[in-house]
Amino acid sequence: MPVQRERLLAADPDEVWRLVSDPHRLPAWWPGVTRVEEATPETWTTVMTSGKGKAVRADYTRVEADEPHRLVWRQELAATPFERLLAEAATEITLAPESGGTRVRLGLVQRPRGWTRFAPFQLRVAARRQVLGALDGLERLFSEETR
Repeated sequence: MPVQRERLLAADPDEVWRLVSDPHRLPAWWPGVTRVEEATPETWTTVMTSGKGKAVRADYTRVEADEPHRLVWRQELAATPFERLLAEAATEITLAPESGGTRVRLGLVQRPRGWTRFAPFQLRVAARRQVLGALDGLERLFSEETR
């Protein structure tokens, strides 16, 4: 179930690419990420904090990068708590130069597993919230840089 949103950022594509392609920078703009561990350009682990204050880790692998236009990463689900909920989870970011900045399209594809197949609305709402939160984070960072 794909969710896509886009936004125009007041920055050139190279600036946006440097930010979105660097896993170390995820805490600055991706919702809920408090830190990144064991990061290389190809793999990384995000650490998020649950509503109960518990650390939740998620592993990712970059599967495609066409600098400075397109970036795709997938969440590694096998042998994780997320495996019960999702059969697949991938994020795609595309950047396109546009008058006044860069058009950023952010998409999240999730294929539900188990009981989540029967609650697609809840999964879609959560994915939409995550995508919009990430775009808000990017917009905030680039508007702060122009001040």
